[in-house]
Amino acid sequence: MDLPVTRLEAVDFQSDGAAEQFVQSLRETGFGVLKNHPLSQSAVQSIYDNWLNFFGGDQKHQFAFNADAQDGFFAAKVAETAKGSDKRDIKEYYHYYPWGQCPSHLKAELQAYYDTTLAFSATLLEWIERYTPAEVAKRYREPLPKMISGSDQSLLRVLHYPPMQGDEEPGAIRAAAHEDINLITILPASNEPGLQVKGKDGQWLDVPCDFGNLIINIGDMLQEASGGYFPSTTHRVINPEGMDHNRSRVSLPLFIHPRPEVVLSERHSAHSYLMERLRELGVI
Repeated sequence: MDLPVTRLEAVDFQSDGAAEQFVQSLRETGFGVLKNHPLSQSAVQSIYDNWLNFFGGDQKHQFAFNADAQDGFFAAKVAETAKGSDKRDIKEYYHYYPWGQCPSHLKAELQAYYDTTLAFSATLLEWIERYTPAEVAKRYREPLPKMISGSDQSLLRVLHYPPMQGDEEPGAIRAAAHEDINLITILPASNEPGLQVKGKDGQWLDVPCDFGNLIINIGDMLQEASGGYFPSTTHRVINPEGMDHNRSRVSLPLFIHPRPEVVLSERHSAHSYLMERLRELGVI
């Protein structure tokens, strides 16, 4: 019998057993951490630097989010309230789709990262399918990599958690405990720590934040498609303490979404599940 994972360890993407070790971590915790992966860290750093400048200026308000398309800039006053929470997260963010609005001087760099990471996600989905037990894989209505082929729904979110001012609502944190909606999320390590995942024993585990790590987690849609075999694990971003309270945190999750018509289960298509969860979040 497999022993429960008590802390997250980075898997070397270049190692012989990388795929199996990675999927085992996903199975046990809902999260996997990769090192020595093919995504460019200099590209990630450049995006962090450029978007910190964007969030620090007034131009962001010219790209206010489109309520129908859900693309563009979401100010802190309209940020998400996690399902089950009554306090808005302490963050602002930008939703980027290739077909959506984006500042012209930032678009090329963001699109290049989007394309590269989306292509890489197909490899990770193939790994997941390869190490899914046959009886669970029978639930997949089509191969996992095929679910995202031709999809224009994968969302790149540039997140900014501003420095703490001391006047935050009591009990509010940067990102309250939540699960992601999509198949998998691909997240380069942030410029600051704070990401935690809830273990099977209810304890919060720090996710390794060494710059260069790549963090992948299971979303609700893969949990639904696998009949719960892969858990959509609860995670959060806690507030900084001490001298770190005056530092901004930026992160860059790519939420990998299937085509809307993909059937996840007898209960849901990808579209119906997305709409249900967006209503729960109060964003539609």
